[in-house]
Amino acid sequence: MARPSQDPRIRITEVLNAAEPLFYSKGYQETAISDIAKKMGVAQGTIYYYFKSKEEILEALIHRELTNFIAKAQSMIHSDEIPLCNKLQVVLQTLLQSLFLADGLAFEFLYNEGTIHFIDKLSRQGDRLLAPLLLEIIEEGNREHYYHVAHPQAAVNIILAILDSLINAIYEKLSAEILHGQFKLAEKLMETALGAERDSIQLLINNELY
Repeated sequence: MARPSQDPRIRITEVLNAAEPLFYSKGYQETAISDIAKKMGVAQGTIYYYFKSKEEILEALIHRELTNFIAKAQSMIHSDEIPLCNKLQVVLQTLLQSLFLADGLAFEFLYNEGTIHFIDKLSRQGDRLLAPLLLEIIEEGNREHYYHVAHPQAAVNIILAILDSLINAIYEKLSAEILHGQFKLAEKLMETALGAERDSIQLLINNELY
């Protein structure tokens, strides 16, 4: 039996840690609250005390992953060890790299007709959290004359749209040739949007330049 947790945050973490591997192995739609409770060794009522539905569990998982990434991105942006000229590239590269797991892609179990609306929610939440960080990098780049952007927020919107297109291409599992071409075009479009030097953005994923 799972040990009782006095702190609700501990129990919530236990629920998420039990649900996540089940969603990957069985699929989100095929996983029931009873499966999660069985894995934890608790009654179903324990799960419902913290989450009203399986959808709330999924949303909490999405929030946890996004929060962890944003915290990591913030540390990169404020790091003195990462040159300004590399900060945007490192943040984007880290985000894209985080999609790749040892045996698949993060939240790949959501890429089907029944749950595709969660992907839209994940994308929107990610863009909303990432936007102010990108804006901070661009404004700092403008001050240091590394970037030349007349409308920084407009540049943020363009970069987010480009990033979303790359993420979609990865999940659609396009051929290596098409994916490479899309990444190279994305790099050039970002450089143009930022008024940055040519070849100043090169995205390295899984130790490969796309």
